[in-house]
Amino acid sequence: MLPISWLSEHDLHFPPIEQALSDPDGLLAVGGDLQPDRLMAAYYEGIFPWYEAGGPILWWTPDPRMVLAPEDVHVSRSLRRQLRRDTCKITMDADFRGVIRQCAGLREHREGTWITREMQQAYIRLHELGHAHSVEVTRQGRLVGGLYGVSIGPLFFGESMFAIEDNASKIAFIALARQLQHWQFRLIDCQMPTPHLARLGAHPMSRSTFKHELWKHRNQPGRIGRWQFELSLPLLTG
Repeated sequence: MLPISWLSEHDLHFPPIEQALSDPDGLLAVGGDLQPDRLMAAYYEGIFPWYEAGGPILWWTPDPRMVLAPEDVHVSRSLRRQLRRDTCKITMDADFRGVIRQCAGLREHREGTWITREMQQAYIRLHELGHAHSVEVTRQGRLVGGLYGVSIGPLFFGESMFAIEDNASKIAFIALARQLQHWQFRLIDCQMPTPHLARLGAHPMSRSTFKHELWKHRNQPGRIGRWQFELSLPLLTG
């Protein structure tokens, strides 16, 4: 087994993802920084940062990955009924800062957050450059749910989601998937498996298959800049 690579300050290259540890699953490299060029280089190879405040930056590429084709998103009957009568407003890229801060705040309150202040600023910068995007669910002007992630070509790499009200994060995810399907996106990367994501239709994919899909599509034209929904809420229940 090869030793874990320590990233230098100026070298943006990552080791091959096949060199990731199996225990802990997917740990590939340590160090570096969260500058936009390095973050985008990481996602381009199927790698993402995840670490605790006060510790070094850790870079991961787990095996398997939790993924979802946008057209395969599952909407339960109860959620379909809720979407038909719900008065919430769903937007894209309307409050990226609010979404990432809510994601960080809820996790910090529950179990300690990996979305450190440094991470927040890094992804806000990616958002300003048009690479990171958010979905917001608001009710009477109050942010009650949402998610954010990074886009490369026809691929979306989900980072985190939150909900203050029941099903608010599910509504955000379903709305995103429907819009990405409309835009002919190929895959949503959900990173780590959770029962919540499984109920929405996500499934495990081996790292080798994920790499194949990533390399096949990552150089295709993408959507850089601010995103807006082109679908209305009633279409989300179809």
